[in-house]
Amino acid sequence: MNDQKVPRTKVCVVVAVPMTVNAFLVPHLIALSEQYQVTVVFNGSADQLPQSICHIPAVCVPIVRNISPLQDVIALIELVRLFRKERFDVVHSVTPKAGFLAALAGFVARVPTRIHWFTGQVWATKRGFLRYLLKAIDRITVACTTHQLVDSHPQRLFLADQGVLGTGCGEVLASGSICGVDLVKFQPNAQPRSYIRASLGIAESDCVALFVGRLQPEKGVLEAAQAFLNVAEACPKLHFVLAGPDEAGIEASIKSMLAPVLNRLHSVGFVTCPEQYMAASDFLLIPSHREGFGSVVIEAAACGIPSIGTNIYGLSDAIIDGKTGILIPRSDISALEVAMARLALNGDERRVMGERARMRVLDEFQQCIIVNALLAFYKHTLDPKRQQALS
Repeated sequence: MNDQKVPRTKVCVVVAVPMTVNAFLVPHLIALSEQYQVTVVFNGSADQLPQSICHIPAVCVPIVRNISPLQDVIALIELVRLFRKERFDVVHSVTPKAGFLAALAGFVARVPTRIHWFTGQVWATKRGFLRYLLKAIDRITVACTTHQLVDSHPQRLFLADQGVLGTGCGEVLASGSICGVDLVKFQPNAQPRSYIRASLGIAESDCVALFVGRLQPEKGVLEAAQAFLNVAEACPKLHFVLAGPDEAGIEASIKSMLAPVLNRLHSVGFVTCPEQYMAASDFLLIPSHREGFGSVVIEAAACGIPSIGTNIYGLSDAIIDGKTGILIPRSDISALEVAMARLALNGDERRVMGERARMRVLDEFQQCIIVNALLAFYKHTLDPKRQQALS
């Protein structure tokens, strides 16, 4: 046995934008940095990350989310140079563009362990050449990585069925999701419930349907608005809260659509405290056309409210139909109306579903469960190589 001390394994985590780090990866980075020498790469600056990970080196590489051939080549070259200079043992990417560039650069630079974490496919709702191109990019990502993680079991089956993942490839950590739920942050809370409702002019006895996310057609927000309009008369105490940035410029159209019940629409824009709006609501709406793992579903569940979501991969893992929420066919406004009216008019069923949803989070989706599963994955993946280095 060689007694020479082996340097700490060097891990490089690559994403496109700091939001991905802030929303999903902070607990993972903290835990990994306790055992490995970690660097995070993204298109931004260190001051965009929280203080809790200020000890982790941050490197800016101009990775853009949209297809941009010139910018993508520049980012690829910078990643190859960085990987060769730093001699990382592991490159771990999240999000499609970052995954493609990091996997290709890691392959060229001969990084020994190359991991990509699938969190949803942009091409799932596309058609024609664009779908073919984006799917081909994911296939290249898989071909250039040594390991693949997937954030839900149905998504793993979908990727295998589409020929992106090979037989037996891909691993889901624990019961799924990318980071689980912080139960200190997301929990039933009477104080914000009262405060948020008072600020929006919503009575305690009224029912609140909440949409949290980007205002994009693919998120199903237009269907949610139409369904709300259709059930508004039968559910006079039902309110609709929109919490999210208007990325597609459709807020004005939604307000126009809901003009007859505009007093019950509350659009609050991007919020930094979604947990407070969840605690103030009675159920969540997530009628997405595509999704990775529905993290917002289990966050809402931790706050004690059920969800209505589409029966697509990702959401079918996050919602147990009839127990922790209701699953409906994608783009089915009639089914969404029925589900909304059912929860709006049946307080007892709504509360029982919310209690079941929270218990499921406690059993399966606590943040520490997912973080420990990732650490176990790293240990299982890297230990044989470390033992070889020690011998």
